[in-house]
Amino acid sequence: MVLNLYMQKPKILICGGAGYVGGYLTDLLMAKGYNVAVYDNLMYEDRYLKNTNFIYGDIRNKEKLGRIINDFDIVIWLAAIVGDDACALHPLLAKEINLSAVQWLASNYKGKIIYTSTCSVYGQNNNLLDESSEVNTLSHYALTKLKAEKEITKRSKDYLIFRLGTLFGIGDDHARLRFDLAVNLLTQRAASGELLTVFGGEQWRPLLHVRDVADAVLFGIENNISGLFNLSDKNYRVRDIADEIKRVIPHTRVEYDNVTFEDLRNYRVSAAKFMSFGWQPKYNLEYGVREVYRLITDGRIRDPGSPLYSNGQYLKKKVS
Repeated sequence: MVLNLYMQKPKILICGGAGYVGGYLTDLLMAKGYNVAVYDNLMYEDRYLKNTNFIYGDIRNKEKLGRIINDFDIVIWLAAIVGDDACALHPLLAKEINLSAVQWLASNYKGKIIYTSTCSVYGQNNNLLDESSEVNTLSHYALTKLKAEKEITKRSKDYLIFRLGTLFGIGDDHARLRFDLAVNLLTQRAASGELLTVFGGEQWRPLLHVRDVADAVLFGIENNISGLFNLSDKNYRVRDIADEIKRVIPHTRVEYDNVTFEDLRNYRVSAAKFMSFGWQPKYNLEYGVREVYRLITDGRIRDPGSPLYSNGQYLKKKVS
């Protein structure tokens, strides 16, 4: 059932809506009056407390998902094994979730798909990259996301795909925070009084606050935007991230090591294509550093080093 988007607000299903990106996105869409349902298997959680329609389920359960999915006008597909380390641990699981499930979605769903991919598909490139630039996947994670993109563009009649920059910051009050992301990890270490060791440091990353992902999705829905877009705020070298953290948290100790880090990714992206519609990010790097710093120093997370806050470390323990 696909309703006319201009007649009334569409019904939205967020697959993976209990996660890092989905938490604030759910809040934002509900605040704007959308009829929202969350479909999630609570991989990193043991409860779901938001006052919205919640459907417990695995995206690989085609029978269960198939019974409901075409009751929604828009499906926002956030569900994934996210990160190079997490996907390298269980490559077959990553392929099932990141690719095979998306193939099924693109073949069986009739409405609009909003899909979050990654700028990691660009791998290593010294140029400023737009959506037409050559891709160069350096990990199983990036490869599964790129192949999923292609399935959607080939099979779906209406889609909005975002290649996300490296995320940072705090989303909502319920979803688990991630400390396996560069800005959050370095800020957590600085807040804990640890020495920040920056290897190489010349690698470029496009950064984006997690709340700006939600804002961009909402903007895309309300302006009926379709296509494939890079989504980021600004590009930073890794050493620049450490310098900004030191500026915001003056007691931070930073050590630079010229040894090349094992992560070979190095890319700068342009988000001008999506910004040309009028969207602008709201939350800068300083904002994200300050909010994570306050969270740690206020003692609101008992053990920031827990595997719970790292996709790879958590899955290493949970999935045998």
